[in-house]
Amino acid sequence: MPRFAANLTLMYTEHPFLERFAAAAADGFDAVEYLYPYAFSPEEVAAPLHAHGLKQVLFNMPPGRVEAKEQGMACLPGRQEEFAQNVQTALRYALATGCSRLHAMAGRVPAGSDLQELTNTFVANLRQACDVLAPHGITVMIEPLNERDNPGYFLSRQAQAHDIVQAVGRDNLKVQMDFYHCQISEGDLSVRLQAHLHQVGHIQIAGVPDRHEPDSGELNYPHLFKRLDELGYTGHVGCEYRPRASTSAGLGWLRRWQSQAPCD
Repeated sequence: MPRFAANLTLMYTEHPFLERFAAAAADGFDAVEYLYPYAFSPEEVAAPLHAHGLKQVLFNMPPGRVEAKEQGMACLPGRQEEFAQNVQTALRYALATGCSRLHAMAGRVPAGSDLQELTNTFVANLRQACDVLAPHGITVMIEPLNERDNPGYFLSRQAQAHDIVQAVGRDNLKVQMDFYHCQISEGDLSVRLQAHLHQVGHIQIAGVPDRHEPDSGELNYPHLFKRLDELGYTGHVGCEYRPRASTSAGLGWLRRWQSQAPCD
């Protein structure tokens, strides 16, 4: 049975961020992820994580200029020094929380850009990040985001992401496969999952099209969970969705799956 991690950026927003760890643990989660922890010190984030016996499975490197709502800069020429500094910032939080996966966001394509230059910059930055983080046992993640919610984002297709992994040529670079984004951009999830799972380092879920609980919308999540088991996926599944109401009240999907799934 897949193991699930609560995304504390989208879930439990009825609580202040540092109190969301306790809420997730009370609901039976053994792991968490979130987008950005940088409003707090590494020690402030690590304290409730460890106090509640939770595993930190993923978070994002700093996204860039918050006021401009940037989504990373890993593909942007001229921002290499800033990206390298962000790797070091994320590393401090990863060491404090014991997190072994860091998502490096590519960024949006500037108007008039040379796509090959962006690709070359992305590959070079990812190599540098992987080399810095490998001695600490940390894997760098890249994630295709759907174009409906993220217009102009550099990385939007599974095949594109896996081509980047091949070009970088580092064992500690993997793809973060979010079923929500993949369904909107491409569909055919079962086939894409089977084709690419060997280079997938993390899975995320949400209902499509509204990004609510995975018991609503067009995706058959029980089927996808079983496929993950059949294909031998052993990582966590991040619950990166926006609850329709309170987070705890919306966890019926998780309880039903846990009660129906075969025991080990």
